[in-house]
Amino acid sequence: MYESYSAIVQLVERLHRHFLDVLRTELRRVGNEEINAVQALLLFNIGQEDVVIRDLRDRGYYHGSNVSYNIKKLTELGYLTQERSPHDRRATRLSLTDKGFAISRVVGELQQVLVQNLKRHNVTDDSLRTAFGTLEHLERTWTDYIRYGPN
Repeated sequence: MYESYSAIVQLVERLHRHFLDVLRTELRRVGNEEINAVQALLLFNIGQEDVVIRDLRDRGYYHGSNVSYNIKKLTELGYLTQERSPHDRRATRLSLTDKGFAISRVVGELQQVLVQNLKRHNVTDDSLRTAFGTLEHLERTWTDYIRYGPN
């Protein structure tokens, strides 16, 4: 089991890097070299919602250490708007502009193309659900280790 576990850990890391490469390629294809793949994915994950910056990590939308930089850059470039919450002045709400929605649509359409490619390779919804369940267990194992130690 150790070999399989190690292979999965390495694959997860590679998959994330490859997915960002796919996003970079798509951004170039549609003529957008203004933002990077991480920023495009952030816009896609925000989507129709108004989110508070601190919720980005809580919801799993962003895992990097430079969230402030990316939010500032996306705001400066006109992809996001920021507004202080009237109830909690410390909280800043983010929402997409029309320009941000355009990138979100590009990423969403790309996801649809990628799903169709998976179907052509005989990947089924059931097999994806099984993989998802296994990865959720892995995430829970790591989260529990962080919170509670090796017990």
